[in-house]
Amino acid sequence: MAKKGKKIIMLKILFICHGNICRSPMAEFVFKDMVKKAGLADKFEIASAATSSEECWNGIGNPVYPPARRKMAEHGISCDGKRARQMNRGDYMHYDMLIGMDSANIRNMNRICGGDPDGKISKMLDYAGRGGDVADPWYTGNFDATWRDVNDGCKGLLEHIRRTYHI
Repeated sequence: MAKKGKKIIMLKILFICHGNICRSPMAEFVFKDMVKKAGLADKFEIASAATSSEECWNGIGNPVYPPARRKMAEHGISCDGKRARQMNRGDYMHYDMLIGMDSANIRNMNRICGGDPDGKISKMLDYAGRGGDVADPWYTGNFDATWRDVNDGCKGLLEHIRRTYHI
């Protein structure tokens, strides 16, 4: 587990949204792309999950929603092989940071994890310096707005990590 103010060996980050087919996989693969381009891929374990089981029933998760896949592909980012999965209480122990896309996700994450005694749970756009919720394209259909939110949040998150963990 990473400690603030110390050199890290590996920082484990889990991005979370409601269904794990739009926003959280976008965040997962955008952040993976950013850390790879920064030469830091070996410092991270990055994944995503859902607070609900709607997209991950019968033990097989649905793939990333096609418009989300297309939006990432427009920017040269692939999410091939990604399948939705539901987060569980054990994720709280495994990951150093659990980042939700909106206020409802944060409430559900706290419920699933039994609270946040170690302060690991945060909201994506807090890292962008503007707070609020990442636009949910499942309801809005606006994948451009979601892309901007996720990209801004990931950039801010990487800067936060660089300052906090000195990487």
